[in-house]
Amino acid sequence: MGSPNFVDYVKINCRSGKGGAGSAHFHRSRSNPRGGPDGGDGGRGGHIILKGNDQLWTLLHLKYTKHVKAENGQAGSESLKTGANGADVVLEVPLGTVARNAETDEFQCEITEHGQTHILVPGGRGGLGNDHFKSPTNRAPKYAQPGESGLEEWHILELKLLADVGLVGFPNAGKSTLLSVISAAKPEIADYPFTTLTPNLGMVRYRDDRSFVVADIPGIIENAHQGKGLGLRFLRHIERNALLLYMVPADSKDINKEFEILHNELKQYNPELLDKDFIIAITKSDLLDQELIYEIKKDLPDIPYVFISSVAQLGLTELKDLIWKQLNKPVQFD
Repeated sequence: MGSPNFVDYVKINCRSGKGGAGSAHFHRSRSNPRGGPDGGDGGRGGHIILKGNDQLWTLLHLKYTKHVKAENGQAGSESLKTGANGADVVLEVPLGTVARNAETDEFQCEITEHGQTHILVPGGRGGLGNDHFKSPTNRAPKYAQPGESGLEEWHILELKLLADVGLVGFPNAGKSTLLSVISAAKPEIADYPFTTLTPNLGMVRYRDDRSFVVADIPGIIENAHQGKGLGLRFLRHIERNALLLYMVPADSKDINKEFEILHNELKQYNPELLDKDFIIAITKSDLLDQELIYEIKKDLPDIPYVFISSVAQLGLTELKDLIWKQLNKPVQFD
């Protein structure tokens, strides 16, 4: 999923359908030339609807869909016939898609299940026919309601990847390499910053045919929460991960400081991220001897950690065991 076709943000103009007008018709027949009102109601205008599709991984199919317009409802007619509803427009989106009003920034919905639907922009209601307005004092109402106008709004759709584990680290921390080793994902790997320009997902097979999903989030840098580097473009993907795996290379000048910078970036972006569970992986640990490992352990924060090397295949089983343990530990209630 590291394709350049990965799109996780689109802005679209949505116009729902206008409701059909109610009818002001009167029944007329040879046997009843002065019949009463029998005007039917107008049909509802078409909705703009979001629908979850677990076969989609990107918003690419909506990238060039700048304007979406639903059909208008049809007018009511004689014999109390209701007009046809306008056809809805259904926009299929990947799981993890969040919709917001582009003008007010108001949160509207989050699509997390296959087949889940949400009316993003409702169609206008159809007008009532004149049959609704008859009364003992007005047996022949000559008016009916017009249809309600549709709505035209700009909406933002953002994709937040649904994954069990999110990899958090500076560029060149070894995130892509780890993902390529423990899963079938094939992210681009090279020895320069920001090799990963799009998030990658990989399914990791565990013991007894169990598995979990890992997301490789493009590298964070200091002040990423202010939009520096790849910044805000990808930080939102971390919000949907159940567990965060901090990755700090063993050859870092100051491992503890690097962890603190990463931790602070998440805090500044969204303090609620600190409620998640964390693990630290010291990568490239094949460069360390036992004495250095002992010294590093003394300065590590009080959260679960593991020393690994993706290239040398060291500590990967321990890492998967630790991830599985954290993902399945009992929920603590206050």
